[in-house]
Amino acid sequence: MGHTGITVFSRHKLLGVFICVATALAAQDVLFRTGIALVRVDAQVSGAAGGVNGLTKEDFELRDNGEVQRVLYCSQDDQALDLLLLFDNSGSMLPAVRRLAAAAHTALSELRKGDRVAVANFNGDAWLIGEFSDDLDAVEKTVARVVDLRFGGGTHILSAIDSAGEYFHKRADPQRRHAILVLTDDDGQYSANEKSVVKHMWTDDILVSGLIIPTPMSQRGMAWRDGAEDMVGVAAKTGGETVDADDPGHTFREMVRNLRRRYSIYYAMPAGKAGSSRRVDVALSPQGRSRYPDATVLARKGYVIPKAAASQ
Repeated sequence: MGHTGITVFSRHKLLGVFICVATALAAQDVLFRTGIALVRVDAQVSGAAGGVNGLTKEDFELRDNGEVQRVLYCSQDDQALDLLLLFDNSGSMLPAVRRLAAAAHTALSELRKGDRVAVANFNGDAWLIGEFSDDLDAVEKTVARVVDLRFGGGTHILSAIDSAGEYFHKRADPQRRHAILVLTDDDGQYSANEKSVVKHMWTDDILVSGLIIPTPMSQRGMAWRDGAEDMVGVAAKTGGETVDADDPGHTFREMVRNLRRRYSIYYAMPAGKAGSSRRVDVALSPQGRSRYPDATVLARKGYVIPKAAASQ
């Protein structure tokens, strides 16, 4: 069967993270107009019992380049999702991918009407096998096709993530949440510079999460391997989670659910030079910590100022 090469993905400027809004931010709705450049940070909050829901803007504390920012608006589960499933089809992954394909129906049931999913696979190179689609039955059939592909070759994780990010630059909807879910044993060979990949993800507000499946051949975590790479650093810097899973089917569903239930936090973007990176730190405020003292927050660590926002 033919594949559409992921190399057809081309980068263009999308300001999905920066949204121009009116001065009024209503309790339930955000009115989008020209005027104020906002930064949106998606955050996942988890406690000992699982996901923490029902937080408000007063429960978060946010710093931009070390300076505390006023949170203007915070919402949960109100934004459509563009999700790319990126399957590792190196030789050791075939049994795990079969289990993931079998679990696709249950995992995709966590999505809602209007969400879109694309499907790609990678080893030494990367290929797009299913464009963004909101037909989840069709997406499930595309996932089922992954097990029929040829498994083998190397594992170029970071270059595959970068290529998937390029697809977002061309095809993603800037009003949606952007996420790449990599399904891999995370045992890769050097293929791209992590700092460069992270900057590309920050530019278009793409979070990267990883469902990491141990395999008998995996040497993940062995620091003596020259030229090895994994995806943990990219996930951490973009605000995604990485989960080691011996039961990948169940974890597949939980990770899709977590993507859907992240908080979107908005604040006014400070002045800065176009193309420069800024550091972001998100934590629970004293009020939030008093309610959930054991909670942890996953959120991206930075963003890139686009030209349009810098000229505001």
